[in-house]
Parts: sequence; structure tokens; C-alpha cells
Amino acid sequence: MTTTEIKQTPAAPTRLNFTKAAPKAFRAVIGLDAAAREGLDPTLVELVQIRASHVNHCAYCLHMHTSDARKAGESEERMHMVAVWREARHFFTEKEQAALALTDAVTLIAGAGLPDDVYARASAHFDDRELAQLLALIFTINTWNRIALATGKTAGEDERVS
Repeated sequence: MTTTEIKQTPAAPTRLNFTKAAPKAFRAVIGLDAAAREGLDPTLVELVQIRASHVNHCAYCLHMHTSDARKAGESEERMHMVAVWREARHFFTEKEQAALALTDAVTLIAGAGLPDDVYARASAHFDDRELAQLLALIFTINTWNRIALATGKTAGEDERVS
């Protein structure tokens, strides 16, 4: 198989349509998502969502948020570097790096909690309101990742409200 050939395998069926099975819970997550984004740079929002989706291995959300970032004008180069942002820091501003470090720590919070140095770095770049919004965004994308993974959502299929 050459690098340009992609072997397609049939997607596993979605296990559960969360939107229809729990509409109030779905609307609550939609509301949190909308509220979390308020006042944050749209590019930063997508970088955070891409990073959390990498960490959580959520192909569905990764596909959606790279598509959204592309539409918002984000470069392919930076989107590729999000997965290895620590090794490719020069692609990201100090503020973006602080947000990505916070995303990693909060997404993997069970391992080491939220280290003081990561929190301090983020609070140096974001005021209290922005930091709270950023945390809410990270909480939200982690929730979406878990919904997509638990219900068997397939990347590239039905990526808008179902």
C-alpha cells in the first residue's frame, strides 16, 4: 500500500444516540460549551479542543475540531504540531503554550492533579475570568470526548448535533 492509499474499513455502528436518549443532558453540555467559549480567542479554543482530543484518543472530536480550526483560518502546520507542542513550542505563543499545558494537566488530572507550576503559568497569561473560561472549555471538551468515545461516534460521520 502506498502512502496515498488508505484502506477503508467499515465504521462500527454508533452504540447510542446520546442526543435523543438524554436530550436534557445533551442540551446542558451544549450550554456549557457555549458559555465556556465566551471571551476566548476562537483559535485558542480550537487548539485546546484539538489537544484534549489527542490526549483522549478521540478521533471523532479531533476530526471535528481540526475541520473547525481549518475553517477559522488555522494553519495545517500548527494543527499538526499540537500533538507535539512541547517539542514544537516555537509554533505557539507563550499564552497558547500555557493553555496547552493546562489542557494536558486537567485532561490527565487523575495522574498528578494540577501541578502548581502549570496553574501559575496559566494564571500569568489569563486573568481570573479568562482562566475560569479556559478551565470550563477544558472540562467541556473532555466531556464531549467521553460522550463520543462511550457512544461509539465515528470520525467524519454525523459531526454536528445529531
